[in-house]
Amino acid sequence: MAAGNDGANKPENDDPFGYLYEDGQAAGAQPPRGGGYGYPGPAASQPGVPRTSYNQVRTVGERQYGGQQHAQPYVPQQQAPYGQPQAQYAAPETYGGPPRQAPPQHHHGGGSGRGPNTRGILIGAVAVVAVVVVGIAAAVITNSGGDDGKGDQANTGGTTATTPAKPSEEPSTEPSADKTPEELPKQDAATLKLGGSAGLATDVKGAEGSNGTYVVGFNQVGSSVTWKANMPAEGPYSLTVRYAIPAVDANATLTVNGKPNTSPLGLKNFIHSTDPNLEKNWQTTWAPVNLKKGDNEIKISCETGNQCDVLLDWLEVGPPKQG
Repeated sequence: MAAGNDGANKPENDDPFGYLYEDGQAAGAQPPRGGGYGYPGPAASQPGVPRTSYNQVRTVGERQYGGQQHAQPYVPQQQAPYGQPQAQYAAPETYGGPPRQAPPQHHHGGGSGRGPNTRGILIGAVAVVAVVVVGIAAAVITNSGGDDGKGDQANTGGTTATTPAKPSEEPSTEPSADKTPEELPKQDAATLKLGGSAGLATDVKGAEGSNGTYVVGFNQVGSSVTWKANMPAEGPYSLTVRYAIPAVDANATLTVNGKPNTSPLGLKNFIHSTDPNLEKNWQTTWAPVNLKKGDNEIKISCETGNQCDVLLDWLEVGPPKQG
């Protein structure tokens, strides 16, 4: 090239920073389509137009990550006067080479990219609350000591004194010292051995004997009823007799095992009735007797000197009475 011949481009069209990419061109680097940083673009072939960047500045958030990126068509921008800095900014994916990949998103707590994993947080909170509740309940139970008034016992060394459980008692094979009360005999007067003018009747209501039967005709001297009572043990007892009188005191002779009592059997008007109706005058009396173990002969008779206008219902031997 002759002196004064500067070729197609004038000095003001030269890139003042061309020396920065000469090494890349010398090494055989392929310029990107439409040019780029370090390589002249289409504007370099236009006389009188300074070289400019073919890229546009992007709005924040406009860049797309992932996928194949395509270079934007060249659009000339308003240029600053020569000698002032030129805007050389462009998105990195426009410089060629493999597109940049968006950084991997890391989600914590097993979420699906829709925000924090509230399920895991909720489970953790519930677990903490459960532990606190269990701790409080255990403390209350330990301090209360139950509702039986034993919760104020002194503690030693931070521990609650406890009474060892007693082993359950095995049933004893020894006979019990407490004797079961033995059943004592009771007999309807109508089933006893009758003597003299004594007989049976059912006319007067209120008798407790079988079918309402009672002994009548006892008001004659020589009349009697005799009972063979079997006793489980020897000792003092009481003989109870149920009878009815016409609101007038009566009495009879009591003989035990052939021995007459020193006092007659009182058949008095204990209910203080003034009505002679026998049905309204059923009552009881008793007398002390000494009996032997086994059979005992108990006889009630109307003897000379007795007042025997009475109906006899039943006789019973029981424990001794006071009075």
